[in-house]
Amino acid sequence: MNGWAVVVAGGVVVGYAVLSRRLSTTVFSGPLVFMLVGLAIGPLGLDLLDRAKDPEVTRTLLESALVLLLFADAAGIRVRDLRREEFLPGRLLAVGLPVAMALGWLVAWPLLPGLSVWELALVGIILAPTDAALGQQAFSNKRVPPLIRGGLTIESGLNDGLALPFFVLALAAAGEGHGHPGVAETFLRALLLSGAIGLAAGWTGASLLRWTLARGWSSSDWRQFLVLALPVVAYVLCAVAEGSGFIGAWVAGLAFGIHLRRTPADLGIPSRDSDPAQSTRFTERLGLLLASLSFLVFGAVILGPTLQHLTWRMVVYALLSLTVIRMLPVALALAGTGLRPASVAYIGWFGPRGLASLVFGLLALEEHLPGGNLLSGVVAATVGLSIILHGASAPFLGTRYGAWFTRTLRVEPHLRENALAGPEAPRRAGGA
Repeated sequence: MNGWAVVVAGGVVVGYAVLSRRLSTTVFSGPLVFMLVGLAIGPLGLDLLDRAKDPEVTRTLLESALVLLLFADAAGIRVRDLRREEFLPGRLLAVGLPVAMALGWLVAWPLLPGLSVWELALVGIILAPTDAALGQQAFSNKRVPPLIRGGLTIESGLNDGLALPFFVLALAAAGEGHGHPGVAETFLRALLLSGAIGLAAGWTGASLLRWTLARGWSSSDWRQFLVLALPVVAYVLCAVAEGSGFIGAWVAGLAFGIHLRRTPADLGIPSRDSDPAQSTRFTERLGLLLASLSFLVFGAVILGPTLQHLTWRMVVYALLSLTVIRMLPVALALAGTGLRPASVAYIGWFGPRGLASLVFGLLALEEHLPGGNLLSGVVAATVGLSIILHGASAPFLGTRYGAWFTRTLRVEPHLRENALAGPEAPRRAGGA
């Protein structure tokens, strides 16, 4: 890799760290800043970073970030959070996500000629998961009611993991007959075997952590490293078994969080130490840093070349993906809940596409499918537009929606959106 590219990457990290709080209230979100810098140092700009010269850098960085965030997000999800947020995350995940996949598949059919049936399905699946990192300005706005903030956070923390089985099966179906494993073998290896490996890794890691905490044998710093190693081990074991390392890491996070929370009180372990949110803090922070650098690399080596071959079909599909394909399933999922149209529209709009879509698109491209270049271009165009549009609109729409909520609540104190008045929404669960 060009040394100057590393200098620029380090410089933008330092610069954004200095200005991060100030920029959080502007249209210049973190992903937007990193993406723009990436465009500047890519082939369209200074040509300091080129995927053809360093093909492994892009994949390693993006996959590492997704693995860590999948694990941390899954570990941070509490069953009580799902109950606390009442209907919202359950409906968005159980109804909204699969309907968005199916609708994305159908809309791609007339717009993207040249793709096979399963490649069209991949487009819908890859662009269905949302990314909490891109929506932080919208999700964390204190004027937005906790029910909406919490529901969006949980949705974005779980939907990338829930989309993984659909992705690996559709990828296997798209590649069948081109020298790739079939659907049946993929199901056994990527879902069953990878799930079992992830379950074993997460459960064993939580058991070891409980054991050393009860005896006071480990330092707090090294406990963070123990947790960091779990998704890495799960991912590599699944890769060796020719399964899905991402499914393994996600299941490992679920198992780790569930088992650690069930730590018996008589072990004398402080509740803070048995909280997965504290145990995965370093893993999550490292994942967020790698995700930010991933957006820089995305701008340089993926989005830049895509802009050179952009077509109107890619742009139209990207716009439909961010609007109709997201908002209609959300409206269907929330029908009959009592939420006002303003709330449904806010939830529907803030479905940003980010890291998970980038990694899934990269994996599909590397399978050398007949329509891989077109598929990758659509994904890049959609994520690029999402970074711009969602980042720019979050401060303005969050303030406007919060003001609407405050005004309406004065007149209607029993507003459905106010169901969680008082407690704060759960921590970031943010994602692919």
